[in-house]
Amino acid sequence: MSTALATVSSMSDAPLHRGDHSEFPFAANVSSLQARRDMRPSASSQISLVLKKDTGSNQIVGNSPALERVLELVKRVAPYDSTVLLLGETGTGKELVAQAIHQRSARCNGPFVKVNCAALPSELIASELFGHEKGAFTSAMRQRIGRFEAANGGTIFLDEIAELSPEIQVSLLRVLQEKDFERVGGNRTIKTDVRVIAATNKDLQREVSEGRFRMDLFYRLNVFPVHVPPLRERVSDIPVLVDYFAARFATRTGKKITHIEKRSLSAMHEYSWPGNVRELQNVVERCVILADGEVLHVDAAMLTEEPRSIVPTVIPSGLGMDRKVQIEVVLRETRGKVYGPCGAAARLGLPATTLDSQIRSLSINKHQFK
Repeated sequence: MSTALATVSSMSDAPLHRGDHSEFPFAANVSSLQARRDMRPSASSQISLVLKKDTGSNQIVGNSPALERVLELVKRVAPYDSTVLLLGETGTGKELVAQAIHQRSARCNGPFVKVNCAALPSELIASELFGHEKGAFTSAMRQRIGRFEAANGGTIFLDEIAELSPEIQVSLLRVLQEKDFERVGGNRTIKTDVRVIAATNKDLQREVSEGRFRMDLFYRLNVFPVHVPPLRERVSDIPVLVDYFAARFATRTGKKITHIEKRSLSAMHEYSWPGNVRELQNVVERCVILADGEVLHVDAAMLTEEPRSIVPTVIPSGLGMDRKVQIEVVLRETRGKVYGPCGAAARLGLPATTLDSQIRSLSINKHQFK
């Protein structure tokens, strides 16, 4: 993707030249976001797939060879009910790929149910997935429909599948094999018609070899694996992603962003993006908020911070602590801080968003530890 810059003596912007896109009369140190929009291929060829039911907030954006390979696999597998296993680092967009598969399938008019397996406490996950009957446990005051039942006729997306406990892995294996389950505390078998898409940022084969993940479940899930590439393998998508996010956040903040500083774009190309597209999105949002004019500037400090190595807090198993107490212990150590290299998430070895979800589901007030 060319930045299409031409050196001019004046630093003021000039009207776009929409004929020959090889050259635009912009200031030498900035690249026009609108220029890149004009240089994109048409919507039908720019990218082989855009989410058809996009609400305006989430799209698969880019046209790099690495992304095109993923989208080609999506087109091939979407029409069938085969189980799909999405593999890739955190922040690469696995959920968007799952949505794309659902929306190109015959189940597109059915529900798309998302489950973050790591965000659910182990004592609640069976109830969340399969539902429960009234009186099944102390707080079960009424019958509850589980996620698999809610997804009937559609697709269920099981994110962070590697975090499931061995007991739940057995129950999931039964659903995949028999297409039925029982609610917690119930004895009635419920049939389910649901397509399963699972995702993980871990090496499942290694998890199997080290005894943390069932081999039979792995082979049930690994019918059609799709590797979602990290951003460092699709560097050519960075300009169009910056364009997309800058326009999105400029609209939200009521600002007008038309250019990006050339040095900033160069620095973004050279950066390794360990947090992938999610990190890029956060950086662009921060830059739009800080922008005083129409030029997007990226502070080099935003791209050079390396998280310090944090040794996860070890909770002695002999203490018999439940998950809520474990989290509260670490929050007390970090004074309520969840995010960042010194936050509770890093100490527990969890993604910060996952820990935040667990804090909400367990009704923990993190502010009391500040």
